[in-house]
Amino acid sequence: MADPAYIDSDGVLTDGEAWVGIAHASLSLPAATVTWTSTNDGQTGDFSQYMDLVIVSYMRGTTASVNGNLTLHLNNDSTANIYSNQVFRGDGTNDYANSFSSAYFDVGEMAGGSATTNVFGANVCHLFDVNSGKYKSILAQGGSGDHTDTNSYVTLYTGTWKSQAAITEIDLTSRNLGNFVAGSVFDLFGILPRMVA
Repeated sequence: MADPAYIDSDGVLTDGEAWVGIAHASLSLPAATVTWTSTNDGQTGDFSQYMDLVIVSYMRGTTASVNGNLTLHLNNDSTANIYSNQVFRGDGTNDYANSFSSAYFDVGEMAGGSATTNVFGANVCHLFDVNSGKYKSILAQGGSGDHTDTNSYVTLYTGTWKSQAAITEIDLTSRNLGNFVAGSVFDLFGILPRMVA
């Protein structure tokens, strides 16, 4: 097994880059789901070495609607009410706040097939303390649409996955917009803990 980049050739810990690129998905065809699974091999794709995970998304759905929702499942868990969601969004005129429990986590808004041509949603989702024995906290910020659509929002979504399990799988889907269109892009980053003083 090769040493990770933060261990030098003498076996000494170094203070490397905190953000490590784990995976990239740039869709050339429509897809219903983007899935990342921990490699469990001590290499870059092994989620167990990271403190936090960050997902950066740029997406649009195929269903004929102006906007809908990007959703997330952890460890393929779709148990009823396992995700606590807190939602805040605004369109410049109105704001909306809600909290609910469900079998998925709403990460944010995304443009649908009826939105202005070439408009995509953008989102950054943080998954905190992913290997701890406590419930996992989620914070996602994003936006979708353009000012000519009545369903254009800036969003701040937070939540809790009520599981003590370490995160080993991430599934991204759309709750109500069918497939992700070709050209949607998703990146997964791992955040390393500080290992030197």
